Amino acid sequence: MIPPTPERITGLVLAGGLGRRMGGVDKGLSLLGGEPLVEHIIRRLAPQVGQLIINANQNHDIYAGFGYPVVGDRIEGHAGPLAGLEAGLAACTTPYLLTVPCDSPFLPADLVSRLAACLTAHKASIAVARTGEQLHPVFSLIRSDELPELQAFINAGGRRMEAWLRRLCWAPCPFDDCPEAFANINTPDELRAHQAGDTAR
Repeated sequence: MIPPTPERITGLVLAGGLGRRMGGVDKGLSLLGGEPLVEHIIRRLAPQVGQLIINANQNHDIYAGFGYPVVGDRIEGHAGPLAGLEAGLAACTTPYLLTVPCDSPFLPADLVSRLAACLTAHKASIAVARTGEQLHPVFSLIRSDELPELQAFINAGGRRMEAWLRRLCWAPCPFDDCPEAFANINTPDELRAHQAGDTAR
């Protein structure tokens, strides 16, 4: 197994959703503390990986302005995070891909190193963040050579990320010491709550 060191990992920010619960706005561009959510993600993730890609299906020019390649879903019909993952894996030129959603601006500064250690220890194809009994499949470190397996799953009608990862050799990675780092912002009320609270995490 090629060691999943930072320079061998591409980070993928999943910002391709429709933002239905956010009122149909582009969630990644919603402002928190005067900055788009995606900018919070980039600031935390970019130092942990060798390359970075943004998956977006609208406002490509705005996302490109953050200085990283932007890829849209190649699967029609807004198939969810798996479609973004498929696009990211197809564009990935490193042995590993690390996925994070655009709506979790407090992700851990050691997310990548801990997932990499877990993947290596278990000789797994994918390592997934877990807090308590809750898995966070969109926070995953994946071997990029799993693209054909993902495409076969999607072509067979699969759409749930957790269902796909359970087809692979996968390992849960505990983050019980920082469950708040995986808090996501799905609705205007949640965004307002974080705006009113202390966002300097």
